[in-house]
Amino acid sequence: MTIEIDNSYPSLPVPGYREIIETVIRQALAFEECPYEAQVYVLMTDNQEIRSVNASQRQIDRETDVLSFPMAEYPEPGVFDDAALREAHAFHPDSNELILGDIILSMDRVISQAADYGHSRERELAFLVAHSMLHLMGYDHMEEDQAALMEARQEEILSLCGYTRQ
Repeated sequence: MTIEIDNSYPSLPVPGYREIIETVIRQALAFEECPYEAQVYVLMTDNQEIRSVNASQRQIDRETDVLSFPMAEYPEPGVFDDAALREAHAFHPDSNELILGDIILSMDRVISQAADYGHSRERELAFLVAHSMLHLMGYDHMEEDQAALMEARQEEILSLCGYTRQ
């Protein structure tokens, strides 16, 4: 598995961020029973940069806490049965890993939302990574039933990682 983490944030506001990110990604893939070795890219940045990406990629000119850019569409969320039939670009040509996609995190929002919700920065970071991983595996929260399913799966993944609501 390849998990690439880049940090363009000026400081490290979450001790052990690399371990948190890697643990949640691995647990999300195990929870969803992904049968492939996978590849995920994570960028930790600030509100200004995430706003810029949100404006250029989604035409939404505002900051957000996390952006997810899945590389594939799924017939059903979390179902990988058809991955072998996908286009060749779904798999990395050298490693043959399934390329799930990219996660961009606003560390400014990790800090502020942790304070707003009364939990640790570590828990907020883990939550946003779990949320984004589910997006990379085909989940969405546009409809009420989809949102409920996604939220339940997020909480299960976080619980398995030891990041429960306090």
